[in-house]
Amino acid sequence: MDEPRSDLKADADERAESPDFESLTPPRELVRGERTRDDFFDAVLGLDSPATISDIADRAGHGTDAAREYLEWFERMGIATQVTESPATYERNQEYLRWRRIQRLRTQYTTDELLEYLSAETERDEEYADRFDVDSPDAVSITAHASEVDRTVEDVWEDVTAWQTTRRRIALLERAITTGSGGSSEERTAV
Repeated sequence: MDEPRSDLKADADERAESPDFESLTPPRELVRGERTRDDFFDAVLGLDSPATISDIADRAGHGTDAAREYLEWFERMGIATQVTESPATYERNQEYLRWRRIQRLRTQYTTDELLEYLSAETERDEEYADRFDVDSPDAVSITAHASEVDRTVEDVWEDVTAWQTTRRRIALLERAITTGSGGSSEERTAV
């Protein structure tokens, strides 16, 4: 390590005084890089449609140069996808988010636990199918069913939405169980 230049060194008088710690930059600001990344990550996750670099910079509360760098990095990581070149627009990569959820399920739960959750969700799915007397939530006519069973449209809509959520959970659990599965509980907890 090189010695600092002499004009950067404290002289004898300066060394006699204790440092003014209040004037130092707070540590939180020194590690702002992670916060900036999180701001851009949150902005990208919040995208419902392709957005320009300046739109994403505005959402994150940072400049366009930083947005460009982070978006290029997010694209290399698979988090975002560039949709157009001029102007450059980006969107979140929904498949990446799905993959992350599956990975979290695989690391947080054993295969036996995942199978138990899958069984419970499958049972719930069958209950919804019996309740609505159709095979899929997409086949439910919300207004017709509400009128038929004397419930509000909002109540039936909430049940249909819950059924759709159940279907999405089943798909995630099935992929978590089958993706790269070694099969045993011990292998899951060791990951």
